[in-house]
Amino acid sequence: MSTTESRLTTTDPARAATSQATRETLEDYTLRFAPRGYRRWTPMVVATTALGGIAYMADFSIGAGIAFAHGTGNALVAITVAAVVIFVTGFPLAYYGARYNIDLDLITRGSGFGYYGSVLTSVIFASFTFIFFALEGSIMAQGLKLGLGMPLWLGYLVSTLMVIPLVVYGMKALSKLQVWTTPIWLLLMVAPLVYLVSTDPGTVDRFLSYAGTDGEGAVNTASVLLGAGVCLSLIAQIGEQIDYLRFMPPKTEANRRAWWTAVVMAGPGWVVLGALKQAIGVFLAVYVLAEVGPAVATEPIQQFKGAFDAMLPSWTVLPLAVALVVISQIKINVTNAYSGSLAWTNSFTRVTRRYPGRMVFVLVNLAFALALMEADMFSFLNSILGFYSNCAIAWVVTVATDIGVNKYLLKLSPHAPEFRRGMLHAVNPVGVVAFVAASGLSIAMYFHALGDTLQPYSPVAAALIAFVLTPIMAIVTRGKYYLRRTDDGIEEPMLDADGNPSGVMFDCHVCHQPYERPDLAACQTHDAVVCSLCLSTDNVGDHVLPAAG
Repeated sequence: MSTTESRLTTTDPARAATSQATRETLEDYTLRFAPRGYRRWTPMVVATTALGGIAYMADFSIGAGIAFAHGTGNALVAITVAAVVIFVTGFPLAYYGARYNIDLDLITRGSGFGYYGSVLTSVIFASFTFIFFALEGSIMAQGLKLGLGMPLWLGYLVSTLMVIPLVVYGMKALSKLQVWTTPIWLLLMVAPLVYLVSTDPGTVDRFLSYAGTDGEGAVNTASVLLGAGVCLSLIAQIGEQIDYLRFMPPKTEANRRAWWTAVVMAGPGWVVLGALKQAIGVFLAVYVLAEVGPAVATEPIQQFKGAFDAMLPSWTVLPLAVALVVISQIKINVTNAYSGSLAWTNSFTRVTRRYPGRMVFVLVNLAFALALMEADMFSFLNSILGFYSNCAIAWVVTVATDIGVNKYLLKLSPHAPEFRRGMLHAVNPVGVVAFVAASGLSIAMYFHALGDTLQPYSPVAAALIAFVLTPIMAIVTRGKYYLRRTDDGIEEPMLDADGNPSGVMFDCHVCHQPYERPDLAACQTHDAVVCSLCLSTDNVGDHVLPAAG
């Protein structure tokens, strides 16, 4: 295949726009494959950066809210059930993101949804990021109000604006931030818990025996599933983990153990720490309940203020509690803003074939989050998360099933992920039908459309329908809607001898930049190759390969 460039005039506005898009996306490889030349971090640095993104305080509120509604026993079982589901479904997604160096949207395209079909799930993921940004921003505003007397509306604004400078520079800046702040965050979170348990063992008994506000507390299926539904709203967190895991170095015999450890720990393993935080939230809420009352015992700032108060001089309590909340909010909300901007930009670029710049959608995502905060979303947190979880579960289970069943067992889905325009059908009914059916029916159940008895089972319905319907649709369609064509016109193999994406370089004849093999395809009208972003922004379709005959 020739790599001769077609020299284009710089006065062409379309070419100028392409050049601008190229410059911006080369910082963090927005919308495209992350090349090995950029992925210079060790597996453990990538894992530490990814785990830094789960420093959010929402887990403490979620656990406390479930316990107040259903008691400690139901809360702990619900947290465990959700954690198992999240771990099992997150594993294949994390592996594909780290192995093939693409984000969850690019994985979704080739795993049952198609080039435009995955716009549906991009919007779901973008919604996840601004919902949880708003939640974390609300928690920070509560801390600023308690510690500094700052009005909530101003705290919401501060928590929103302060992340903008940190998000601009992508993975390079975020990796440094997460690595340096993680030890401080862990110390502030774990120390008070260890102190309370070691100095007052009675706190454990009160925690385990707490029966909830209704005073029943006996473990039952309905309460467990309702609680698990709230926890499962976090299932889309795997998308944010993959936004970091896509920068993993190639897997070789030399780094095999460290590579797998990092992928499991920072991929599905995030939920282990998440579940522990939810359980700690229950413990701290029960501990401070008598002192602050149920209305604010779900607020992390109140939980840690009460815990610090038991072990430290009074003058240090508020500063440390506020510091913990602020550090946590910064660590997670830079990730929320970053990942949300990727999701919005990805969708917009595919639909309009224009790249507006990722920073535009950083601001869009923050605007949505700020609106939710000003609307006091914290007061109806569990309702929002319970509803949202149905969509998130349907999406993640559909993609995980396509990878685990359709690719490896049925072999109807292409083994290696495909994401380039021209190689994929616009819409693949396998994933789209499974997702729409699973999310639609489970949402109907959540809103009591199928009766009060079935309402708690909506998350189970979302998971089961997606799990069953995804392989059925692949069998019915015989897998013919996965690939529009199997040959991308480049003779160089896509993978190297170790099964990693090839590092061989070619020049894109549109933007005149060098890219690694997996990010390119042959051009329809020139004896040259085109990168994936230039294919996405090709309004005329001049470069897009035709469907296979």
